[in-house]
Amino acid sequence: MQDNREKLQEALIAVSAGDRMALKTVYDLTSAKLYGTIVRIVRSRERSEDLLQDVFVKVWTRAGRYDEAKGSPITWLCTLARNAALNDARRVGRANEVTGDALPDMSDDELIPADDWLCHLEDCEALRRCLQELQRDHRQSICMAFFEGYSYSQLADKVAVPLGTMKSWIRRGLSALKGCLGG
Repeated sequence: MQDNREKLQEALIAVSAGDRMALKTVYDLTSAKLYGTIVRIVRSRERSEDLLQDVFVKVWTRAGRYDEAKGSPITWLCTLARNAALNDARRVGRANEVTGDALPDMSDDELIPADDWLCHLEDCEALRRCLQELQRDHRQSICMAFFEGYSYSQLADKVAVPLGTMKSWIRRGLSALKGCLGG
């Protein structure tokens, strides 16, 4: 996995210098993962494919903005994909097909930010194990927030708990995950 991370980092640097073959390398290494991130939120293959293309246009034009000191390359790419998907879901005006509810207009401050270490862990099995150790409410809230794109207020409404309770569940759950994963 470390080799892929280094290869991805080198490719992003080359993309920022205008290297088209490096963009192909970034695409080959990450497109499946980014597509999965997008499709979980928008629940439409066609829109997900369009959004993935938009994400790679952004990668081409913004690769120079990637800062390795702030996180791994896959985390930066995942953030671009997730933000594109959430913006599309708001623009379309409907939530994913799981709920059938309309998404309200939300400011960027209301969206739950993806923690770098949660977005893309190299050891998925450890994440699954640690998620299973969480209290049920914490686990479900975290999964709905980070993998389905719900905001704190949407989650609180969906499970009929106060907003402060939802924030506490997610904060405690993330803290427990971080401890379990050695972060």
